[in-house]
Amino acid sequence: MPVKMYDVSPRVFSAMQNLDITLLASYPEAEIRPVLPSLVRMSLLSPLDNTESSMESRKQILAVLIGIEVVNSIVSYLQVNYHELENDLKKELQSRQKVYFEGQHHEYGLQSGIALGFERADVARKVRVVLSEIFNLQQQVAEQKPAAHSEMLDDGIYLEEVVDILCIALAELPSLLNILDLADALVHVPNGYKIICALVANFPDCYRDVVAHIIANCDEEGSDGKNRLTLLMSLSEMNPTQALANRSMCVDMLKVPSFMLKLTLKHPRDLTAFLTGLLLGNDQNLRSWFAVYIRSSQKRKGDALNQVRVELLKKVVQISNKASEMRDFNLQGSVLLRLYCALRGIGGLKFNDDEINALSLLATSCPQATPSGVRFVTLALCMLIACPSLVSTTQLENKAVEWLTWLIREDAFFCKRSRTSSSLGEMLLLLAIHFHSNQISAISDMVCSTLAMKIPIRPNSTNRIKQLFTQDLFTEQVVALHAVRVPVTPYLNGTIPGYLPVHCIHQLLKSRTFLKHKVPIKAWIFKQICSAVRPVHPVMPALVEVFVNTLIIPNPAGKVNIDHMHRPFTEAEILHVFRTSKLTFFAEELPPLPTEDDELLNIEVSCPLTAQLLMVYYLLLYEDTRVMNLSAMGGRKQKDYSSNFIGGLPLKYLLQKAHHYHHDYLSLFHPLLRLIISNYPHLSMVDDWLEEHTQSDGNHMPVTRPVLVVRELQPEQLDRALANIHTKPHLVIRTFKQLLLLPPERLAKYGQELVQHMPKVFNKSVSRYIKDLYIDLWLRLNAVMPTTLWIMSLRAINNTTESINKPSFNNQSLVEPMEVLSCPREVFCSPYLLMILLRILKGSLAASKTYLNVHMQQKQVMDKNGMVQTDADREELKTTLIASQESAAVHILLEVLEHLGSKVHNRVTNLELREIQGIIGTYVHQAFISEPSLAKLVHFQTYPRSVIPMIVASVPSMHICIDFVHEFLNVTEMDKQIFTIELTSHLVLNYSIPKSLGVSKFCLNVIQTTLSLLVTSAKCKFLRNVLPAMVRFVQTFPILADDCVNILMTTGRSLHSQSSLGVNTMQMPLTESAKLLSYRQAQHHIIMIEDAFRALAAAVLQKAELY
Repeated sequence: MPVKMYDVSPRVFSAMQNLDITLLASYPEAEIRPVLPSLVRMSLLSPLDNTESSMESRKQILAVLIGIEVVNSIVSYLQVNYHELENDLKKELQSRQKVYFEGQHHEYGLQSGIALGFERADVARKVRVVLSEIFNLQQQVAEQKPAAHSEMLDDGIYLEEVVDILCIALAELPSLLNILDLADALVHVPNGYKIICALVANFPDCYRDVVAHIIANCDEEGSDGKNRLTLLMSLSEMNPTQALANRSMCVDMLKVPSFMLKLTLKHPRDLTAFLTGLLLGNDQNLRSWFAVYIRSSQKRKGDALNQVRVELLKKVVQISNKASEMRDFNLQGSVLLRLYCALRGIGGLKFNDDEINALSLLATSCPQATPSGVRFVTLALCMLIACPSLVSTTQLENKAVEWLTWLIREDAFFCKRSRTSSSLGEMLLLLAIHFHSNQISAISDMVCSTLAMKIPIRPNSTNRIKQLFTQDLFTEQVVALHAVRVPVTPYLNGTIPGYLPVHCIHQLLKSRTFLKHKVPIKAWIFKQICSAVRPVHPVMPALVEVFVNTLIIPNPAGKVNIDHMHRPFTEAEILHVFRTSKLTFFAEELPPLPTEDDELLNIEVSCPLTAQLLMVYYLLLYEDTRVMNLSAMGGRKQKDYSSNFIGGLPLKYLLQKAHHYHHDYLSLFHPLLRLIISNYPHLSMVDDWLEEHTQSDGNHMPVTRPVLVVRELQPEQLDRALANIHTKPHLVIRTFKQLLLLPPERLAKYGQELVQHMPKVFNKSVSRYIKDLYIDLWLRLNAVMPTTLWIMSLRAINNTTESINKPSFNNQSLVEPMEVLSCPREVFCSPYLLMILLRILKGSLAASKTYLNVHMQQKQVMDKNGMVQTDADREELKTTLIASQESAAVHILLEVLEHLGSKVHNRVTNLELREIQGIIGTYVHQAFISEPSLAKLVHFQTYPRSVIPMIVASVPSMHICIDFVHEFLNVTEMDKQIFTIELTSHLVLNYSIPKSLGVSKFCLNVIQTTLSLLVTSAKCKFLRNVLPAMVRFVQTFPILADDCVNILMTTGRSLHSQSSLGVNTMQMPLTESAKLLSYRQAQHHIIMIEDAFRALAAAVLQKAELY
């Protein structure tokens, strides 16, 4: 009979860890037998300290060992000469590296076999035999032999002695033996796990290192995987307090999932939470690793996974049976539903029949009406879709239909009692809508977002549940009629979770279900817009967009009756949203609108800003879509909103508010900005954005006390202050400062009075400080009511109410650009009025360009087949008209500079000219930068040459003219050539770059060629105008001095010879008086040439920098 080796019990290991000798003494002899080697060694070795406590502990150990017979043999092992043994073993290891001995090893000195010889050998020889067997086993493992074995280690009769020898050898021969290497070798023999556990029990401080080493090198599918799992379980049972720590090591290393699950089963209450963390945690690698294990374990039918499934099934059955008694049924049920969905979707677990029946019973439970109950039912609904096996049979399908019917019937009461803002009915509707339109991807996204996990949902697996929704529960007509009767969500905002009525309406509009079944939806959308608050729900802009598309774009399938399209919002409905706005100003009187009915008056606007932004987005998108799809409408009459109506709404103010509350209107601001930029560019100019940013930075001062004063400011007080602007300027300053502290929307009511007194404020006798304050007020008003302010300002500047009343191009909200500049000349002499005028001019030019583009689209040319014809001539005329407007504006401003330049008489007028020059130069610079071709057109048409120095100095973008100015020299007109040479000379003087040198040389060649071809009178005229330019060329590039001198010498000789003879190049003078006149003119131009020589010498030859 083999002697049984007792396993190490948990209490013995705990006592060894704590070195509690008292506890060890109380345990039976057989139980403490595995740890006797370490106890004997501790009792015989001399201690490091001789304290009283250590001596007492030693006495206790001796008391435990007294009377145990096997202690004597262990003591004999300690008496071996391990130093000599170490040398012999090292020699043996060296010989093993050369030759591998199989079978009996005669170096042991054993002639009758290892087992029998081991029994008859002395103590030293026994130690030698055991260690040699260990080395032999390690060599077999290293050579990866398929079945490593050892005659002595395989037989359990010698295990206790082997453990005694190995424990002492580990302590005495640390250079040859290591417990981790021993574990790797011994794990291959059948009883190896018992030996390793006994070794760890004798050295308890090595427990964590051994476990970590075994886990790190364990491959469950390898040849030794089963042995390593057995070893890990034995170590865990020996030290149960470290079970969770061992499990954490498995998770960290992504190793030994079976061991991890078996440890978890030791604590079944933690099972659900642990598995949920593995599959639904944030670690993607951990999730993938465990999912691969689930799939592979199903194929080989691993016992650990089966045990887990049995335990989970017990939990599901227990919860389902005690649903009415459990307080936390909703919570525990929700956790289990999500876990099984993760096991199915992420891990690919295939449910068995017992699991299917239990889960179907759990999912179709009827919880109480609480928020957690809503969550449970929502998850259960998603599980029916994500796990099609739950409706795989007729019985299960009938149970699901019954549960869904109950859910539909109890939805209103259920959600009212649970006090939740989202409704299960909306989710059911939305699922039905997606099923009807066969949008499985949308259903997948919806299910995944609800379950908070990414799982695959295949279209063919949803056929049965799709049939339930589309045929048994929700037909398409039922969906449409039910959706329109669902109340709107009060105070709808982006923080409300779940699926809401707006999701259903959006999807039904998108699929054209309302059109198909002739269900009106305009009233519902209008109520939802009025009920929306910030932060805006992300579906609301999409809802408006889909609504506009159904209004204008015909159904692609062509099955919808065009006469039964949805109706757009009326002007009365739109103005109902804006009834609280103080910034709604119309330049022209609107046509009579129908009075609001009682139903419309009863609709309350929850958040005016949000409702107004959504309504403005609808208006702009509607008009943009209508214009872009005129050809697709096929001549169908479609409602359009007048420019006067749209222009009277505070579009710019609302855009600023959306930008200010950017995070609240994130999904609305960007599409709204795109529409305004493309259709109303005059409301989003760069200057306005920069000034608004500056004003917002400067508005952080405390305003509590001044606001109280401003509230009492009446329009009559403002009129009285402005009337006494010359006698009491301090009153105006104080009033303007009070107005500047008001927000722009409150400032708007004073706009009419402020604009009426504009000419009086900008009178020359008024101080600049008052004018600066007025400009700030005007810019603030421009931020909230731009177009209305522009028209009022033009009327005030022109001091008339008729000249601006005539709209251009039937565009009621803006004026024609050239009419902006048809002001009295005195207006251009005031820098402040000029700034306002140019701001209006920029806006009118931008609006005019957009209007012409819209006009082209609205007045399209159709061929016989009704197709749109592309007319290149109309496009060219439009481009020419836009270019003519822009160039005319620049020319008028340049002529203003010429007029002001001729009026400069003193220092004050010169400073005024410099200020106006800077204002006009900035405008021209921005015009050239935005449209470089405009610079070429303006200079080709030419302008007064006296303006050239001013425009070159004040317009930084004039350098672009260097690229094309040489083209103008090919024109045969002398005036244009003179203008071009004059312009080029000033350009090269400001931009002395290599390209300027080439242009200068070209100009000098043209001058030389032209002088050689002209008659005397024309030559003198040409020379008189180009001589200053030649001086500037040489002043910039001294290398051109030789060319200029050559031109002057040649021209001077020609004139001198002609004057001496009294002839010119074309004819002979007939009279002496004619000869005398010709001589005098030639002498005059010769003097000019001499002056040019002196100028060249002063500008170039006497220039100190050259030397």
